[in-house]
Amino acid sequence: MSQETGATPGAAGGTGRSAGPLDEVDRRILRELVRDARTSIRTLAERVHVSRTNAYARVERLLRDGVLTGFTARVAPEPAGLGTSAYIALTIEQNTWREVSAELARVRYIEHAALLSGEHDVLALVRAPDNATLRDVVLDRVQSIAGVLSTRTWLVFEEFDGTQSPWD
Repeated sequence: MSQETGATPGAAGGTGRSAGPLDEVDRRILRELVRDARTSIRTLAERVHVSRTNAYARVERLLRDGVLTGFTARVAPEPAGLGTSAYIALTIEQNTWREVSAELARVRYIEHAALLSGEHDVLALVRAPDNATLRDVVLDRVQSIAGVLSTRTWLVFEEFDGTQSPWD
């Protein structure tokens, strides 16, 4: 089983440096941190059956190598006031990804965007308070970005996280 390694996702051009492959202990550490990023090093070490020094050194290496990119809280959109979610597919002019992505990053309510292959060039996840705000995001903000040729929007009715972590 091969492990994909390399530049930090989303970094333009990458770092030109590859991280080493992840071993079983690294994967167990990632699984525990994905489950609860607030886990202390002591608890983490106990759960993955290594010393605290080893756990600390591994977490530091995973951060340094760009495998771990930070520790965040996961927010449930609806209870937080973002009751409308949608995916927006964008078709953009050739060679405008850098400019378009820089503008998309400044649009409030866009949670994630990805460059794609296929029928559409970009897919963005929008989480907005309501349909009127979503309409403004799509029609006023996204469609006015230089290089965007067209958009297509899909409302999200329900969503769930997968049950199988890649770190298991």
